[in-house]
Amino acid sequence: MKKKIFLSLFILLALFTITGCGGNKSNDSGNVKDVQDVKQNEGNDTKTLSKANITETVILDKGGIKVTAKSISYDNWSGPEIKVLIENNSSENVTIQARKFSINGIMMDPTFSAEVNAGKKANDTISIFSSDLEAAQITTIKDIEFGLDVFNSDSWNDIFKQEGIKLETNAKDYVQKYNTDGKLVVDQNNIKIYVLKKDDKDSFWGADIYVYIENNSSQDITVQARDVSIDGFMIDPTFSSDVSAGKKAYDTITFHESDLKDNDITDIKEIELKFDVFNADSWNDIFKTDTKKISF
Repeated sequence: MKKKIFLSLFILLALFTITGCGGNKSNDSGNVKDVQDVKQNEGNDTKTLSKANITETVILDKGGIKVTAKSISYDNWSGPEIKVLIENNSSENVTIQARKFSINGIMMDPTFSAEVNAGKKANDTISIFSSDLEAAQITTIKDIEFGLDVFNSDSWNDIFKQEGIKLETNAKDYVQKYNTDGKLVVDQNNIKIYVLKKDDKDSFWGADIYVYIENNSSQDITVQARDVSIDGFMIDPTFSSDVSAGKKAYDTITFHESDLKDNDITDIKEIELKFDVFNADSWNDIFKTDTKKISF
């Protein structure tokens, strides 16, 4: 939870800094950018999204905590927002956060952390970045699935978790397409991993390897990379992708510019790595792959 809050604060700080410097860098290559490098620029445009909406629905009513999903707003520049009303009729000050969030079966990382004191109400929003939708090639929000974590705001002790919350919009005929136009490098235990492309020219951090993951198993999983090398040089990337059972994810294996410079790498020609797949809740190993070699 603290990690997600920190990430959100970091993104907001980056937004402020870049806005203060004036102007945004465009992506001349036309590649779809990842959430990590798009959230700060003009890629966050809701105009291309269909304005599908939901019917007002009570999504949680437990232990004196009631949460109502009111509607989806497309007015925010950074992306759609699910408007929620929270009523805290319990005796505790609570914080509510979203987890295992997906749209059209694709994992997303929304911004949502609402604090509501005992006996009070609050209007809040679950904010979705347009860049996440763009990376997943989502043009219409058809269905949403997630869980809610409710914990004490003062002690951070868990109160309860609610899984399997589902919302459907009025876009019932929309069919989501998935991008498998890459190299299938893992097909094991009902889990597939595709390497889609590289971006070592316009990445915000340094270089990105784009991946698409299908989790057709019955377990919530985490996928990480091990023993990674670029053109023969060992480099530690940033990559840890959570994919709920039956869901899909678009993510990036990110390399930092300083590491690339230290090894005089300007054009990635080949990457070698192993994938470590384990249960997201218990951390028990599911499988580890042998070395995968991908040439670009």
